[in-house]
Amino acid sequence: MTSTIRARVTGGVLETLEQLDLPEGKDVTLTIHMISSTLDFEAFARAVGGWKGTIDAEKLIHEIYADRLISTRTLPRL
Repeated sequence: MTSTIRARVTGGVLETLEQLDLPEGKDVTLTIHMISSTLDFEAFARAVGGWKGTIDAEKLIHEIYADRLISTRTLPRL
């Protein structure tokens, strides 16, 4: 049987946040995945500059403004 449940650490003890359907005294193996409850500012700092040099920003800006001038609507006939 494999299941995933949520739990909270309180005083060094895991408290389940959901009802478990396990027989009393049953041995289980736990795999713990930490869920960040706050922003990881260090991850943002590590990512800074990661895209540098991969695109020509000036060309991109020029193309965006040029595309804005393209009209895709037909003009109404008078």
